[in-house]
Amino acid sequence: MSIVPSALIPSATPATWLGVMGGGQLGRMFVHAAQAMGYKVAVLEPAADAPAAHAADRHLVAHYDDVDALHELARQCVAVTTEFENVPAASLALLAQHARVAPSAANVSVAQDRMVEKRFFIDCAARSGVLPAPHQLIAADSDIDLVPAALLPGILKTVRLGYDGKGQVRVTTIAELRTAFAGMNGVPCVLEKMLPLAYEVSVLAVRGHDGKSVVYPIAENVHRDGILFTTTVPGPNVSAECAVRAHDAALAIIDQLGYVGVLCIEFFILDDGSLVVNEMAPRPHNSGHYTIDACMTSQFAQQVRAMTGLALGEVRQHSPAVMLNILGDLWFDLATGERVEPAWDRVLALPGATLHLYGKDDPRPSRKMGHVTFVATTLAQAQASLQAACALLRIAL
Repeated sequence: MSIVPSALIPSATPATWLGVMGGGQLGRMFVHAAQAMGYKVAVLEPAADAPAAHAADRHLVAHYDDVDALHELARQCVAVTTEFENVPAASLALLAQHARVAPSAANVSVAQDRMVEKRFFIDCAARSGVLPAPHQLIAADSDIDLVPAALLPGILKTVRLGYDGKGQVRVTTIAELRTAFAGMNGVPCVLEKMLPLAYEVSVLAVRGHDGKSVVYPIAENVHRDGILFTTTVPGPNVSAECAVRAHDAALAIIDQLGYVGVLCIEFFILDDGSLVVNEMAPRPHNSGHYTIDACMTSQFAQQVRAMTGLALGEVRQHSPAVMLNILGDLWFDLATGERVEPAWDRVLALPGATLHLYGKDDPRPSRKMGHVTFVATTLAQAQASLQAACALLRIAL
């Protein structure tokens, strides 16, 4: 006999509906995964031409705090998730009165505020063994007078709404800090000390309603201009000891949160080998896209399983993989500025290449338009295909 309530199990007649707050590419890939498992999906998203709306069985065109639309979503769906962390926590709390919601409003609210998030990491450090970087809240000009010299150079970040390098400024002096804070239009910020960074990793952890958790292989990330450039798994610099520490820290964090769903936790690995926890995203993550092509269960299928109470899938990686983000810059000729379509036919001719485009028809510089995953028998082979693709796409390595 199933341990999952029958209302949450896929059914053709009547259809079992899941909901997702947000219509971006993460929502689109969630829709694909849920539909492959037999669910129908409704998306609540204000943009009429959003990537997830192209794939969803129903699109509620409304703002994330539209009470009527939220009630409609809750009436139709047995479970609801979110595809990005800035959905109002109050909306998730309202939905939770009528449907199963994962992750919870309380969990999402932690990740929406950098200071709340850092306090949580500090509270969890006794279990996780990791701390965030030294930091200080800058909510007013007077707070700058209290900044110790040891916090500089640092990175000033808005407390809320920053992503992909937005809302962040590097500062080396108090004068630069004052200028940067003034440029943030008075919103609360946090100053984080810049640390001797060797490389960055992200850990995808998944926890079910029954409290059981799984962790995907540790991913090594490279960023450019604050945007993820590549993810490599297994990470070429990640030692066995580092992988164990990151794995165990992620399990401690997701358990202390009482989280349900996919949680991505980013860590800095310092020159001395120590780990520092950076931030977390309460949803599937860009660095986890490789799981679609290289793991037994993708991060999106795991989100479906976790939110409905189904058994979590295997996280075993069957092939080494490298993921390359595709930004809108590639659609423009560097010499003429004219729009050109990248040579996808040549990219797809490379060994182990799988192309994922997000259905966006307006390429812009720095806009995420898709990704390519390269899988192979060895990591060296996957990296060779990455290098060849970058040459074809005029991307400097």
